[in-house]
Amino acid sequence: MVDLAIHGTEGPVLLKDLAKRQGISVKYLEQLVGPLRKAGLVTSKRGVRGGFQLSRPPEEIKMLDVVEAVEGSLSLVECVVHPDGCPRSTECITKEVWAKAASAIRDVLAGITLADMIGMKREKTEAETHAHI
Repeated sequence: MVDLAIHGTEGPVLLKDLAKRQGISVKYLEQLVGPLRKAGLVTSKRGVRGGFQLSRPPEEIKMLDVVEAVEGSLSLVECVVHPDGCPRSTECITKEVWAKAASAIRDVLAGITLADMIGMKREKTEAETHAHI
């Protein structure tokens, strides 16, 4: 998604180009774009100038949206999401800890946008460039 945010300003991005830049397979990317399209985070365009691009500006896409689209629930244990699935759910002393941990993860991801990630990447690249001088 960060790659799409950076390179999508030039138009739709081909999966083969994205795969090459990121060092991952096209097949793996194909598995990711389905849930991202379904969540309304990316759009696709067919044809000669086709490919994928973000459906909204990077400032409007939170990392929480991206992670939940691809991974689903961020709950670390099933009983937090589905307490009826565990007969000990009502007296479980660890359930609240897992719920707080999941909430903390959600809060962090909800506070970071793709635009923030681009800024972090640029800062890291600049720091690495200055370190080599």
